[in-house]
Amino acid sequence: QVQLVESGGGLVQTGGSLRLSCAASGRTFSSYVMGWFRQAPGKEREFVAAIKWSVGIPYYADAVKGRFTISKDNGKNTVYLQMNSLKPEDTAVYYCAARLSWFPGSGFSDRGQYDYWGQGTQVTVSS
Repeated sequence: QVQLVESGGGLVQTGGSLRLSCAASGRTFSSYVMGWFRQAPGKEREFVAAIKWSVGIPYYADAVKGRFTISKDNGKNTVYLQMNSLKPEDTAVYYCAARLSWFPGSGFSDRGQYDYWGQGTQVTVSS
C-alpha cells in the first residue's frame, strides 16, 4: 500500500504562486511515476505533470508548460508542484497520484494507469 497526502493548496490572486506538496509513504518508490492531476467543477480529472522517481525527468500538460514545475525530494519521499503565473482556469482540486510501473509508449496522462491517489487539495485563483 501507498499513502499519499497533499498539502499547500489555497486561495491566490491571478499571477500569484503556490507550491503543492505530496508526501508518500508505505513503500519504496524507485520504480514509480508520480503525477499531479486536477479536477475543476463539472469537468473530468486532467493530467497536469508527472515525474519518473528514479531519474527525475518531468513531463507536463501543454496548459501548464512553462508555468508549473514538478520536482521531488528522495530523502523526504515528497513530490512538489510549483505553480507560477496562476490563472483563474487553474482553479481545481489537485490530486497527487502514484503509478507502480512505466514502459515506453505508455505515456503519463492516462489517470487509469495510476494505482494510488491522494485526497486532493483545493487551489482557487481569483481574478
